[in-house]
Amino acid sequence: MWSSNGHGPFHMRAPGAAQALWPVSTRRRLKPSYMKRASYIGLFAGLALFTGLIVWQGIGEVFGVLAASGWVLLWVPVIWFPTVLMNARCWQLLFAPQHMPGFSQAFVAQWVGRAVNTLLPVASIGGEIVKARALTLWGTDGRHASASAVVDKTVQVITIIIWGVAGVVLLSYMALDDELVFAAAAGLAILGAGVAGFLVVQRAGIFRIFIDSAHRLTKAEFLDNLRDTADEIDTIVGAVYSDRKRLVAATAWRLAALVLQTGEVWLAAHLLGFPIGFVEALMLKSLTSTLSDAAFVVPNSYGIQEGAFVALGILIGMPPDVALAVSLAIRIREVLIDVPGLVLWQHLEGRALLRGRRAAAASPDARTGRD
Repeated sequence: MWSSNGHGPFHMRAPGAAQALWPVSTRRRLKPSYMKRASYIGLFAGLALFTGLIVWQGIGEVFGVLAASGWVLLWVPVIWFPTVLMNARCWQLLFAPQHMPGFSQAFVAQWVGRAVNTLLPVASIGGEIVKARALTLWGTDGRHASASAVVDKTVQVITIIIWGVAGVVLLSYMALDDELVFAAAAGLAILGAGVAGFLVVQRAGIFRIFIDSAHRLTKAEFLDNLRDTADEIDTIVGAVYSDRKRLVAATAWRLAALVLQTGEVWLAAHLLGFPIGFVEALMLKSLTSTLSDAAFVVPNSYGIQEGAFVALGILIGMPPDVALAVSLAIRIREVLIDVPGLVLWQHLEGRALLRGRRAAAASPDARTGRD
């Protein structure tokens, strides 16, 4: 499906046709954030935990379980892939109808944004910027792309909380561990309070607050020019939230995608020789996903996901080596889907850079300068 402006997902306008919210000069002036440093610390800590868990169970044993299943494990990312399409539809609904990108554009932007969030130490935020930026390259208004990305991130967190509650309910229903149920419920309550605070900040004008805070810290004059744009984006964010019908529909698409992801755990466990029921798979997927997303400082939840599978797998009688193998089987999609997403992102940005240079070289000012 093509967008209403007649451009496909790989047809980019020259950079002057659609500017991103933050120009290159802006990014150069901003110092590295504490969140970025925390992401690097989380990366090393997560990889240490990831390696430790595999060494603890025995590298040979864990990879022996994977090898015994063979190439059929490639069906695990296949059953997961439709969730990318569903999430793209969710994001598409968070635009005003007259500014909605085509589905193919939303899909590609969602894909590269997810790849960045998954594989790079960006605290699950950088991918949201990347996907909004991708849409601006295809002609989408940068203000609407930025506003929808913020609301989409909020919808993601809200659905994760609902998803986590479902896992806690199942954990309680299966009477597996009352103390774990209480701890999980407390954690979800804290996460919910954080989301409520985020919503309050959005209502107060999150972009204007950010610009004002950055200006106080840096005293940079260029930030003054962004205040009107920030106010416009905040207005668009409020308009998106006011359309309750589209907001509920977008949330439903996200939740449906999460439920579908249960299939990868169910299938991986069956292929690895430890068949489980759908309810058990749903409990495992919901709680491991919630823990992984809560630990957003750890890139790709390295170690966190594996530890969660081991701890929760024990409750249903799953051996630790099998639990680790299930977690690794799920990660196959990171190689087959997310790595190509990163390559595509570089391709898109490279084409945009070349177009910008050609446009600059062909401009009247450039020719006058040469003369």
